Amino acid sequence: MTERVVETQSLVKRYGRVAALDGLSLAVPRGAVYGFLGRNGAGKTTAIRVLAGLARPQSGEARVFGLHPERDRVAVLTRAGFVIEKTLLGSMSGDDLVRYNRGFFPSRSDELAKKYAEALEVPMNRKFRKLSHGNRTKLCLLLALAQDAELLVLDEPTTGLDPVVTDQLLRLLIDDFASAGRTLLISSHHLSEVEKIADWVGIIHHGRLLLQAQLDDIRANYARVRASGSGLPRTAPGIVTVSDIEGIFEYVLHSGADTFAAELRRQGAVVLDTSPMNLSEIFLTLVGKENHDAAVEVLA
Repeated sequence: MTERVVETQSLVKRYGRVAALDGLSLAVPRGAVYGFLGRNGAGKTTAIRVLAGLARPQSGEARVFGLHPERDRVAVLTRAGFVIEKTLLGSMSGDDLVRYNRGFFPSRSDELAKKYAEALEVPMNRKFRKLSHGNRTKLCLLLALAQDAELLVLDEPTTGLDPVVTDQLLRLLIDDFASAGRTLLISSHHLSEVEKIADWVGIIHHGRLLLQAQLDDIRANYARVRASGSGLPRTAPGIVTVSDIEGIFEYVLHSGADTFAAELRRQGAVVLDTSPMNLSEIFLTLVGKENHDAAVEVLA
């Protein structure tokens, strides 16, 4: 079995009557670049706070490196870098914060901090409270990257960043982090950015995991089939959604699209086309589906 660096089982976290997490089961294999995708409010940040030991679920459990995030918080944080709330001591400059954090993280590298400060264009001599939102984000990212951790967990890391810095950050994450075999978990609602670097994807909606699989498998298996005819099926193995607009049926399938199209032809239907789907189209299909009981692809 593939070693799992991050794993949750049936996590439930409620704030009053609102279920931020509703039975979330997640598995991130070692060395993966895992895109944790969902709309704003889907439960991504709550899940990451549980992994960092900052929130306690009502039920279920979480493990990071096989450790309990709340009981073993120090052991987890010495091996993992988290960027969640992007809030630091406002009276300190970037240079001050690098020196301050050195005592908490023995593996932190001043050389790496300097490298990332230049790459991300962080004004290290300015106090944190006087930085723009984008520069605050960049400084938090710099400190996590300089920790040289085994696992990096980033919550909406490109918020407030311009396209040039976003591209530079994504390059750094791949070239300096993922290529070394370390594990990266990125929470985001910016699908196009994640699709550039991720090899695993998990889609969360209303605190539930709708899909979890390798990105190549998702691209290979999901497809759209359009057909016309009478008496066409509305349910069949592999169908995620079906719509009928003026006699043209459009099916989205998570597997077996070619077999399904052949069966439609056997029934006398005219198959207009069968086409693959990109991640954005798959995401919109799943989160827009009224019945979120579609089959979830899981880590074997």
